[in-house]
Amino acid sequence: VLIAIGRDACTRNIGLQTIGVRINEKNGKVPVNDEEQTNVPYVYAIGDILDGKLELTPVAIQAGRLLAQRLYGGSSRKCDYINVPTTVFTPLEYGSCGYPEERAIDEYGKQNLEVYHTLFWPLEWTVPGRDNNTCYAKIICNKQDNNRVIGLHILGPNAGEVTQGFAAAIKCGLTKELLDETIGIHPTCAEVFTTMNITKSSGQDITQKGC
Repeated sequence: VLIAIGRDACTRNIGLQTIGVRINEKNGKVPVNDEEQTNVPYVYAIGDILDGKLELTPVAIQAGRLLAQRLYGGSSRKCDYINVPTTVFTPLEYGSCGYPEERAIDEYGKQNLEVYHTLFWPLEWTVPGRDNNTCYAKIICNKQDNNRVIGLHILGPNAGEVTQGFAAAIKCGLTKELLDETIGIHPTCAEVFTTMNITKSSGQDITQKGC
């Protein structure tokens, strides 16, 4: 049993109320706009304290760096809180970048999305004879934007390493066509994203017979 309880935001006793900074009374976190600015124009917040944002150290570092550049370096770049690669390091890793399917549907509408998915079988599982339909991969594509990949998910060995590589491609506007044109490295788990051809809407069987 895995219980992910998150972190407490210790904001209630640091004087925010004195200067009028609003917090979410339910969790103590601080709402901000897309430039990490609170309701008080001269007060900014970054990191795990943000309401509705990811509790990840690299995200806080990136947001802080970009905020400093905007405030003092003339930059206009904002932190991208959507296309953040992340991994759950359970014995079978889970990695993701971009939208989860449910949120993508809320954002774009189910009719505007195409979801490709498959089960797969890592080569290193052949000798020990592990179940060949435990690992899973999925991409979510926006049909209204040249089938651009807006979500990528993988459950399998080294998911973190796989996700980190594809995250850069997603930031560059990766599309389903580009994935199809990419020659995979065989036998790797990552190559499964270059061979996906079954859509979730088709209802076709996604089980695999081998690597």
